[in-house]
Amino acid sequence: MANENMSELDLFFPRPTRELGIVISGSLSKGLEVKLDASAPVEEMAVGRYITIEGDKLKFFGMITDVALDSTNPQIEKTPPDVSDDFLRQVYSGASVFGRLHVAPMLVLDKAADQPKPVKTIPAHFSTVRLATEEDVNMVFGQEDEQHFHIGEPLDMADVQVNLDLNRMVERSVGVFGKSGTGKSFLTRLLLAGVIQRNAAVSLIFDMHNDYGWEVQSENRTSVKGLKQLFPQQVAIFTLDEESSRRRRVRPDFVVVLDWSDIQPEDLEMLRTTLDLSDQMIGAAYTLRRYWDRGWIKRLLDPNNKADLDALVENTAINRSSVDALIRRLERLTRFDFLRDSWKGDSAQSIIEYLDKGLNVVLEFGRYGNSLEAYILVANYLTRRIHQMYIERVERALGDKAQEPPQLLIVIEEAHKFLDPQIARQTIFGTIARELRKYNVTLLIVDQRPSGIDEEVMSQIGTRVTALLDNERDINAVLTGVSGAGGLREVLARLDTKQQALIMGHAVPMPVVIQTRTYDADFYAAMGFREAADLKASRSERVSLLRGEAEKGID
Repeated sequence: MANENMSELDLFFPRPTRELGIVISGSLSKGLEVKLDASAPVEEMAVGRYITIEGDKLKFFGMITDVALDSTNPQIEKTPPDVSDDFLRQVYSGASVFGRLHVAPMLVLDKAADQPKPVKTIPAHFSTVRLATEEDVNMVFGQEDEQHFHIGEPLDMADVQVNLDLNRMVERSVGVFGKSGTGKSFLTRLLLAGVIQRNAAVSLIFDMHNDYGWEVQSENRTSVKGLKQLFPQQVAIFTLDEESSRRRRVRPDFVVVLDWSDIQPEDLEMLRTTLDLSDQMIGAAYTLRRYWDRGWIKRLLDPNNKADLDALVENTAINRSSVDALIRRLERLTRFDFLRDSWKGDSAQSIIEYLDKGLNVVLEFGRYGNSLEAYILVANYLTRRIHQMYIERVERALGDKAQEPPQLLIVIEEAHKFLDPQIARQTIFGTIARELRKYNVTLLIVDQRPSGIDEEVMSQIGTRVTALLDNERDINAVLTGVSGAGGLREVLARLDTKQQALIMGHAVPMPVVIQTRTYDADFYAAMGFREAADLKASRSERVSLLRGEAEKGID
């Protein structure tokens, strides 16, 4: 029979032995202040760790966002006692001087409910604070299943999984942020592997530096398997640079080519900064397109077309000096071999056909990945075409879910170049970010300068996966619109440079600091990958088994 002194809460949540301290003050908006017990060393308290607070009727789940030293007597700071005497040190510790935690309450754990509930109140004074147990964390983040993907572990809790809700993640745009060298591509590969394995969406990945397709070199110069090796039946590699792909022993499924006549003034607007295009040059491009139709760039760059150009300048309001400057800028694009005259194929349509089959497309840029002009031009052109196709197909399928195209996740790097505040409202990427999956298309943006992205776009990003940032403007940008941003700022600024990230948004029930999974042989196996030698051995075993059964039948 239960002890008469046990509360109703004790019956549902057995009390562990480790206590950290008690709540002494705080508020729902600013967080709680916790006085550490003398037996709880300050040095073991780290920002990002999880705690539970046991109120009279509720159990709260929170995160440590700051650690401080405090004292009951201000004179101690002015005239510290002689602590060379161990007895005096013990007398003062825990009584006159003590540690203090700032805790952000995140959720209420209620076993009667199917899942944790948002926190709408706070515990009373002197409520007991404890380190969260594995059971507590598992109750918050759930178990890995067909919808939830294991992305990492909480700090100092190696045996506990943090699982992302992939369906909720792809419903809105996703951001992967972090300063250079913190492993943004590694984090993106983890997320994409989960999306592909769970069939949460099909992905179109604009692979600027060939990081996602077949194979990539890690910082310690070891080979890391790309998505094509992990999922050979679910990933197709497209390339802009077939020669580069062959050198890297990659067999592309399709070589992407663009026709000069496919490039529109809207595509050039995306290159305003990189090509140094003025408003007058952009205006001239629109005029030329209106008068000369699809072949306007070819005619403009043709040195034998001077008479037609002179006549057009005379009969319109465009400025000749702006046209001449535009010609000089566009001539810089002629070095790209993937731009050709009178090409009869349609790369955008080919990508759509692969996506319709449920195949994820990795578009490698090869040597053109070093040119921001090529990356922006191709990504913008293909995305604009594919998005238009998706709009038409979704509208045709109204009222018939079976006819809708699959959910599409478009991955772009150097995202601030596409989503700069000056152009984001006019670009296709800004449009997609604001549509919130209206036409079954969302973005996964990868960037080291989130402060360069339009604030409205940042506010529409549903899930944010952020590695270390040390620039104050970038930290503020990532935390735009996030509740409790003050405490999370300290957490974010103190992440390790490798394999740690703060995840917040729709894919997780609360902000969580994780030690990310290691992208190694164990991860490959978890994704279903098997080495060639293993597959060969498995085939040999099956053949032997079949032979044995056949011989038994003969006997």
